[in-house]
Order: sequence, then structure tokens, then C-alpha cells
Amino acid sequence: MSSRSDVEFSSDGTTCAAWLYRPENASPNQPIIVLGHGLGGVREMRLDAFAERFTEAGYACLVFDYRHFGGSGGEPRQLLDIGRQLDDWAAAIAYARSLDRIDPARIILWGSSFGGGHVLEAAARDGGIAAVVSQCPFTDGLASARATPLVTTLKITPLALRDVLGSLRGKPPVMVALAAEHRGTALMASPDALSGYLALQPDGSTFSNEVAARFVLAITRYFPGRAAKRITAPVLFCVCDPDTVAPTKATLRHAAKAPRGQIEVYPYGHFDIYVGEGFERVVADQVAFLTRTVPVSTG
Repeated sequence: MSSRSDVEFSSDGTTCAAWLYRPENASPNQPIIVLGHGLGGVREMRLDAFAERFTEAGYACLVFDYRHFGGSGGEPRQLLDIGRQLDDWAAAIAYARSLDRIDPARIILWGSSFGGGHVLEAAARDGGIAAVVSQCPFTDGLASARATPLVTTLKITPLALRDVLGSLRGKPPVMVALAAEHRGTALMASPDALSGYLALQPDGSTFSNEVAARFVLAITRYFPGRAAKRITAPVLFCVCDPDTVAPTKATLRHAAKAPRGQIEVYPYGHFDIYVGEGFERVVADQVAFLTRTVPVSTG
């Protein structure tokens, strides 16, 4: 049994909404896992399923929404800014360390997809993280851009330019879909993107399948995989093969440079790892990794 409560913390003066999970009969100084989602994702899109499994294993969990998304504050809505999201990770880590009955030396980061890249950069910057789980991670902006269908790139680039120019004039964002049919106008337009992304949304979800288009111009300049070599903590890389969103080859190249990296490759697509058989297999491996590297009891 466990409890889940709504909490919030500040990131650069803006409120980030989060869920705090506590296991029943928790020890006074327990480890905590900070969980964040991927490209435009919010807590309700299966992060609760992972947190529930981790809490059953005895870990506290902090599951947060980035600013501009979900239950968190921030205007304009659906603005995906890499620097701001990394600041949100730093704020979430600081908040987790401040909680009562939490061991501030045993903070674990868990990120998936775009968040799987963020946790690598966040852990390298922090220097005091106990362990990292990087799931189907975005590690290489150039590799992901090359994996995007050319026709899709040609469709979304003008939208990005319009959005940047409009932002300089104080105009509302020009939006682009997060996921669309194959070769559609979206950040993710692989054959499995739209069906896979929508499958993560719970019934009755009001999630908005769009993001400010200016983000398109930032993708190719972000290489969080390069941070892997600077992380001294154990890192579990859960890699999908094939992965149409975060190319497998690039991820494996970066993961191999982590000093204490463990690489697990799964025969599932990028979105299959969140549900069904893929979820069951990967979450079991993640619990085993955490139990070994950051055990709940310090003995």
C-alpha cells in the first residue's frame, strides 16, 4: 500500500505541479525517485503506473509536470524550452532533497524519451545523484532529426520560423502537432507515433497534442547523451530496438561511455515500452536495478 498526495514546488518563480508517492511504513531516511516525462508528455500519461510499481518496492516518488504543461503554471501554454525544462529538473531535485523522511544523498532520477535525455544532463550537472534510469532516451538531436521523414521536416520548419518571428513581436505561439500520422506535420511522424502517443493518454484526457513550433529549431542542437560520460552514479539505459523517435544506434554509442552504465535492449518500439508486455518487462528490470544500486534499506 502507498499514498499519493498533490504537491507543488517553484521553478524560477513558477509553480510546478507534482504527485508525491510514499510507501506504507516507510523508513525515516528513504530514497526517492524523481520522474519526468518526454516530449510534451504529462504525468497522467503512464508515469503513475511506473511510480506505483516503484512505491510498491519501497521507494518514495516525485512525479512532476514541466512548466507550461499539464498541471504546472507557465505562459504561454505548450511551450517546450530545453533550458527551462532542465531548470525544472534542478528545482524538482532540490524539492525532493528538502522533504522530510527522505535521504538527500539518495536521490534517483527517472526520465523517459526526451526526459530520458534530460536526466543524463541533470545528473551530470548535479553531481550528487545516487542513480539514473534513462528509458528510450533522446540522446542525440542530429540523429533524431535525420530519422524524421524529409517531407515532415519541410512542413514543420516554416512553422518554426513563423513562431520565432511571431514571438519577437509578442504574438501567440504558432503551434505544431506533437504526433501525427506517418509523414504528417508533427514533431513525431513515424508510422507508430500517433497511435503510440495517443495510447498513453487515459480516458477523458484533455491533453493537447501540440507544442509551440519554435522548439523545432532547438532539437538538432541538443545532445544530452554526451553527458553520460560525466555521470559517476550507476545509470540504467533501457533502449528500444528499433526506435523510430530516438535512434537506437546513437543511444547505444552514448550509453557505452557512461562509467557505470548498464544497457538493456528491448525488442519493442518507442511507445510500446509504456504498456503491456513491454511495460512489465522494463519496470521489473528497473526495480531490480534500483534494488541493487540504491536499496531501500541501508542496513
